[in-house]
Amino acid sequence: MPKPIAASDMPSLLRPGMHVYAPGLSGESSVLVEGLRADSTSCAGVHFIGVWIPGMNHVDYAGLHPEAKATAFFATPEARESRAAGKVDHLPISYFAAYGHLRDRAPIDLALVHVSPPDADGRCSLGVANDFTPAVLDKAATLVAHINPRMPRTAGATTLAFDSLDYVVEVDCDVPGEDTALAPPWDVIGDHVASLIDDGDTVEVGVGRVQSVYDALSGKRDISVHAGLIGDAVMRAAGSGVIPEHSGAITTGVAWGTPALHTFAGSDPRVRFAPVGWTHDIVTLGSLDRFVAVNSVIEVDLLGQANAEMIGGRQVGAAGGLTDFMRGARASRGGRAIVALESSAKGGSVSRIVSTLPENTAVSVARGDMEIVVTEHGIADLRGKSVDARADALIAVAAPQFRDELADAWADRRRRM
Repeated sequence: MPKPIAASDMPSLLRPGMHVYAPGLSGESSVLVEGLRADSTSCAGVHFIGVWIPGMNHVDYAGLHPEAKATAFFATPEARESRAAGKVDHLPISYFAAYGHLRDRAPIDLALVHVSPPDADGRCSLGVANDFTPAVLDKAATLVAHINPRMPRTAGATTLAFDSLDYVVEVDCDVPGEDTALAPPWDVIGDHVASLIDDGDTVEVGVGRVQSVYDALSGKRDISVHAGLIGDAVMRAAGSGVIPEHSGAITTGVAWGTPALHTFAGSDPRVRFAPVGWTHDIVTLGSLDRFVAVNSVIEVDLLGQANAEMIGGRQVGAAGGLTDFMRGARASRGGRAIVALESSAKGGSVSRIVSTLPENTAVSVARGDMEIVVTEHGIADLRGKSVDARADALIAVAAPQFRDELADAWADRRRRM
C-alpha cells in the first residue's frame, strides 16, 4: 500500500544525483510543485526531466536550487536564466523522439504523477494527461502521485494500480488548463484552412491560437480528430455536429482547457486518450486515410523552410509534434500538411514571410516537408511547384506592404542559386 504524505513531506524523498520526472501540460501538479518549493534545499543536485510547454507550464525546475539541473525539450521563458547558466540541457528533438528518449534512454529514479482517485478495481487514471508519463512508469524506482478528485477518468488513458504507488498526496485542486481565445486574424486564417478540409477527413490541429481552426469547421461533417492536444474548440466542434457520434472519433494525448473540457473528456464516449509513442508514430499516422495536419510556425522563407522555435537567435520553443504530424500527413493516403501563421508581427512592422531565415536560426521544417502555407491573405499550395512558383505563391500570401521587397529579394537570391 502507498504511504500517504503531505506535499510538504515530499522533498524528504529527494537525494543529490537523483533523476526526477515531472510531467508537463495538464499532468503538472501545482500541489507537488509547491511541495518542492516548500524545501528547495532538497533539490540540490537533483536533475529534473519533463516536457514543459512555453505559455502553459511556468515552473523552472532547474531554478528550484542553484545546484539543480534539468533536461527539457522546449525552451520556456521562465527557465531562461537557468538555460543561460548552463543548467538546462535542451534536446532539440520531435515529440515522438522525446517519448523514445524518456522510455529508452533517460534515467528516472523518481516520477511525479497526477492521477484520478482509484476506481472500484483499485486503478488510477492518468486522466487528461496521457502524453509522456506512460513512457516512464515502468522504469521509475519510486512513484509519487498527486491523487486529485478533479482529474477525470478517461477512456484509453494509462491506468496505475493504486497499490503500485509508493507515496500519495491527496488534494482537491484545479487541473491545469485554459481556453485559447480566438482573435483576429485567426478567424480569417481559420476560414482559409477550413476550405482545405473535406467532410470525412481526420484532422490534427496544433497548440495555441491555431486551435481556432476547429471553430471554423462549423458546417463540416464526419470530421475525426487525431491530435496531441485538444482544447475547448474541439468540444465546441463536437457540440455543433462536426464530429460524428461514435466511440473514438477524438483521439488525443492531452486535454488542455477549462473544467468543462475536462468533464467532456472524461464523459463523452467519442474521446479516447493515447500516449505520444502511438499518437505521433508515423506508422499510426500513415494508416489514417486523409489525415490533415494543421500547425503554426514563427516564419516561413521563400524556399518553403520554416522556423518554429527561435526569435532573434534565441530559443523560445521547439518543433515539438510539428514535424511528426507533417510527415505523418504526407504518409497518409490523401493527407495534407498545412502550416498556418499570421503574415506579420509587431503591428504589421515585421513580415513573417521572409526572403531567408535569419542567421543563427534553426530550420524546424525542411522545404521538402512543406506543402501548404496559409495566412490571412490566402493559401499558398506548394505541392508540385518549382522553386520559382513556390516563392511566387508565398509572396502572394505575405502582408501586402512587404510583397515588393520580397519579390526583389527573391530575384536577387535566384540569380545566385
